[in-house]
Amino acid sequence: MENNRTLKKRYTMFEDFYNALQNFKLNKTRTFLSLLGIIIGVASVIVITTLGQSATDNIKKSFGSSGLDQVSLSQGFMNRRGVTGITFNDNFRSELWDYIPHIKSIYYNNSLSATLMYGDISASANATAIEYGFLEMNNYELEEGTSFSVTDTIEGTQKAIIGSELAESLFPEGSAIGKSVIMTISNVRFGFEIIAVLKSQSSGFSSTGSAVYIPRGFYTKKIMPSQIANSIVLQLTDQNHATRVVEAIKNYAKEKTGQDNMLQVMSMQSMLDQYDQVLGTVSLLLSSIAAISLLVGGIGIMNIMIVTVTERRKEIGIRKALGASPNAIRLQFLVESASISLLGGILGILFGLLLSFIATYVLDWVFSVQFVFCLIAFLFSAFVG
Repeated sequence: MENNRTLKKRYTMFEDFYNALQNFKLNKTRTFLSLLGIIIGVASVIVITTLGQSATDNIKKSFGSSGLDQVSLSQGFMNRRGVTGITFNDNFRSELWDYIPHIKSIYYNNSLSATLMYGDISASANATAIEYGFLEMNNYELEEGTSFSVTDTIEGTQKAIIGSELAESLFPEGSAIGKSVIMTISNVRFGFEIIAVLKSQSSGFSSTGSAVYIPRGFYTKKIMPSQIANSIVLQLTDQNHATRVVEAIKNYAKEKTGQDNMLQVMSMQSMLDQYDQVLGTVSLLLSSIAAISLLVGGIGIMNIMIVTVTERRKEIGIRKALGASPNAIRLQFLVESASISLLGGILGILFGLLLSFIATYVLDWVFSVQFVFCLIAFLFSAFVG
């Protein structure tokens, strides 16, 4: 007896669903307008969340995975006497090795403003005096030429490596390798031989497009004999230690100087975490706003169903006369409204994924779908119905 009731109930719901589809065909314009609100709402949620995740993945891609195991140090705020309290000299290098864990390599750098001239062509650039192994740590690839040797960086030979964009500006008609340029640094002119051109790329805290690299040995012998660097890049044994190392350096700097903010310490991992948090918050906020359109769409369906009930009073009366219960009639209209919402949810997901794919293709971003939000949007649309 119980099985017969269950089968009869299933049959009734299937019949109501079939009748709902027939009513949709008879009222195409009304059905389309009802679907439109749900489709737009679901599609908006899908597009916003997908583009937010794609933007995050694109930022990670642009930074490059090799930079995640790096920590950058630069001078922080000066005290009342105009002193930072920490000098980036050889003693500080030894202190880093002794007191900070998980360090694989330490690179001292000096950033300079330079002007390069070849013949009648000149270009301004940011030059960096680097130690041996710095380019290799960042996985920079050479377009042509050879990198610095250990002898170059220690003895300070007058050789330079430039980015591909700078090479195109200075040498539009041929190769830059072996050419001599005049580099003006701090109003002093030096002759440099170009030994390599780097491919344009980004990694860690540096990018190579219009960069110039010279041996740090040249800087300490010809420009600033004090051996003091203005920035340091640490390569860690594992990128998962980045946060721990940053905190260890800040604590050590505070113990050494007795003050906060004597060093500016950054890791690429912490920067990416901040980007994730900001983009995630913005995406969630915009998705919440987009979800309001789902609610508006649900109200539209409610209004349509009220009109439908009013117009179909005669049908309701006939069904009552034939013995239909109020619950069965109520279920019929609930099935119709739920069918519109479910159909709108499915179409909204498909439309949202299509728009997201087109947008990421045009922007040349990674297409990253968050299926959890697809499911949430679909369930919310069904609930609204």
